[in-house]
Amino acid sequence: MNELKGKIGFGTAPLGNMFRDIPEEEAITTVETAWNNGIRYFDTAPFYGAGLAELRLGEVLAKHNRDEYVLSSKVGRIILDEKENPSDRELGEKGGLFEHGRDNKVINDYSADATLRSIEDSLKRLKTDRLDMVFVHDIAQDFYGDEWLAKFESARTGAFRVLSQLRDEGVIKSWGLGVNRAEPIEMALELEENKPDVSLLAGQYTLLDHERSLQRLMPAAAEQGVKIIAGGPYSSGVLVGGSHYEYQEASSEIIEKVQKMKDIAQRHGISIKAAALQFILANPAIGAVIPGASRPERIAEDQAALKEVIPASFWQEMLEQKLIAENAPLPIAGHD
Repeated sequence: MNELKGKIGFGTAPLGNMFRDIPEEEAITTVETAWNNGIRYFDTAPFYGAGLAELRLGEVLAKHNRDEYVLSSKVGRIILDEKENPSDRELGEKGGLFEHGRDNKVINDYSADATLRSIEDSLKRLKTDRLDMVFVHDIAQDFYGDEWLAKFESARTGAFRVLSQLRDEGVIKSWGLGVNRAEPIEMALELEENKPDVSLLAGQYTLLDHERSLQRLMPAAAEQGVKIIAGGPYSSGVLVGGSHYEYQEASSEIIEKVQKMKDIAQRHGISIKAAALQFILANPAIGAVIPGASRPERIAEDQAALKEVIPASFWQEMLEQKLIAENAPLPIAGHD
């Protein structure tokens, strides 16, 4: 995964007007700030604002040498010229996620033909000639409920085969799943053929929520040499002052747990952002972490958080308070 060019990337879901209507200038400036701060890995998806995030990202990246950055997008959803009310989209647990995005109709389709069309459309919106990594988007319980296994099977016989072929031909470097649940990635790792060599897991390997991923996914990924890119490192924002957890309003229990973590961080003189990012990157199966940002000032905060020195006593207290799993790799010498 050397192509990730550094351990921290930029997740563009917020640029699709997730939760709020972001002015165009602010969105563009945020991407430019990421570039100027040395970030060279950018992840996006057609789903983010019905193409809005890709369009905004493309505006900035088109000004730069394509060989200087790594780019990933996703397949599984086609964006049509036809219009619809974004609030009416059926998004499982994620209702209203991009109601401030474009009103183009979004179609779910994991077939071979749709996969090729999705890539072609993304390339146009991104103003580029290639994607480095492609993720099959959201074939999981949070979007499809009881139908998720059928969606997974559709992708296995469609998108997985096409992406494996594109990888074999050198058209893309890697492919995998881009999901908010560990189980689909675990299933993909057990396949005999057309297997991913990287995957993006959002919100399920974080300081706040990591026990499930440590049971099977992380050991299996490490054993197979499949790198996991961690999205949503701040648990939809609740770790860093936001009110959302897993894209919904956070419960009082979650808010209470976060407050305990913040109190410990404050006692040890560190930022919760530093703890969140460094915790994730301590796991050897993690290839990169991609915080999302919709405000330029957040980029510098993320970069500074990576460099903060966190005393071992902070992690010790987190363990004593049972706020992190005992088997979690930690950024302490000799602890993994």
